[in-house]
Amino acid sequence: MPGAAVTLIPVAEVEAREAELNAADAIIFGAPTYMGSASAPFKAFMDASSKVWFRQGWKDKIGAGFTHSGSQGGDKYNTITQLFTLAMQHGMIWVGLGLMPGNNSSKGSINDLNRLGSSTGSLTQSNTDQGAEAILQSDLKTAEHLGRRVALVALQFTGERVAEMA
Repeated sequence: MPGAAVTLIPVAEVEAREAELNAADAIIFGAPTYMGSASAPFKAFMDASSKVWFRQGWKDKIGAGFTHSGSQGGDKYNTITQLFTLAMQHGMIWVGLGLMPGNNSSKGSINDLNRLGSSTGSLTQSNTDQGAEAILQSDLKTAEHLGRRVALVALQFTGERVAEMA
């Protein structure tokens, strides 16, 4: 989307790249769901963010989230709830998918956007014996939709008006 730039900051690099994170208009948190919650490295990042929380450094930033697991359910909602709660504790403004659930009727298919039916963030799934390379295109397109929506909201929130998403 014109006017938006994306930077990937792995949790292992957050301390060294803190200035980039703090300067961002939006932060999309992402963590794999492992054993029913965010992975240990992401949980360590959450705990370390208390220094930013104390000074309200991310207050009024746009926030969103995504997660991935091997099972279709896989307790991904627990992870999205952790990401949402983290954002809320920081005073961020959460952006969900804004999509109706896909693949939830006899006319639905695994090719539908939001096939896993989330409203709070992007969920992806691939079989554990295949890995992330096997994530369905519909899940990847759902994640792209969330990215575009966050960019749109961030641009509008920072004063730039852009046309509604198609």
